Amino acid sequence: MTTDVTTPAAAAAPVYPKLALIGLGLIASSIAWATQRGQLAGEIIGYDRDPGVRETARRIGLCHTVADTAAEAVADADLVIFCVPVGAMGAVAEEIGGALKPGATVSDVGSVKKSVIDAVGPHIPEGVHFVPAHPLAGTEHSGPEAGFAELFDNRWCLIVPSEGSDAEAITTLRRFWEGLGANVDEMDAEHHDLVLAVTSHTPHLIAYTMVGVADDLRRVTDSEVIKYSAAGFRDFTRIAASDPTMWRDVFLSNKEATLSILQRFTEELFRLQRAIRRDDGDLLFDYFTRTRAIRRGIIEAGQDTAAPDFGRGGPRQPKAPDA
Repeated sequence: MTTDVTTPAAAAAPVYPKLALIGLGLIASSIAWATQRGQLAGEIIGYDRDPGVRETARRIGLCHTVADTAAEAVADADLVIFCVPVGAMGAVAEEIGGALKPGATVSDVGSVKKSVIDAVGPHIPEGVHFVPAHPLAGTEHSGPEAGFAELFDNRWCLIVPSEGSDAEAITTLRRFWEGLGANVDEMDAEHHDLVLAVTSHTPHLIAYTMVGVADDLRRVTDSEVIKYSAAGFRDFTRIAASDPTMWRDVFLSNKEATLSILQRFTEELFRLQRAIRRDDGDLLFDYFTRTRAIRRGIIEAGQDTAAPDFGRGGPRQPKAPDA
């Protein structure tokens, strides 16, 4: 059974006549709202394996139609986007492969690309275009009610074509993401996974570790950790509040790159530990000066703000580093 809502007037020339979103969490719901804002699709069909999520999506009018099976959702869709944890994408691709129409484009939003390409690619039928992508945007919130149309504004979306990706399909997907408000770039899968290990995956692992250390440090009570949390620890807890299923899959799917960067991080940590032990203030000052410049570069690139609390005090602002 499906539940339909009133379909708004489509744009004169939508990028895709029919968009299917598989998985209806933060990213999918933000795609849906941004698509409606920009009139980028004539019709939006959604599916989530959780009946409660489907019911919520129907209640808030997230999609024109919420389907009860993934295969039903993708039937006749021109663009299908997998918005599920990376560890589930292979199974989803296998489930819907036979329902995809010729000429359709299949994409995703996973923060790991090589393993997704390996898992999804074999299930994409001949004549269907597979163009992986990764929007670098997110918050620590999840679920269909967490999304908002502005999530991708001035954020980056990386398109990571698989071998043999159709050039026209890539161009059209780029136009779609630009319509959602994103800046778009292309990158190969292995380089993408290394870059994200540096900018997202390892920082998340460090944040989880630091919050775990605070939890284990019995000389600091729970009330003191909460009451006296300084900005640095608050940022760690904000990052560590991210979806556990998603991040479990990310680390297991991007194992080699994450372990490589984590090894480099460990070496740098030992270097700073040694400097503190030896009262080497010059090394610490030079190190912190260099890293401070990186923060300024992020602000100058428009990817964050120097405002108090990093400008994240508003209820609709992204509150966690991008996945």
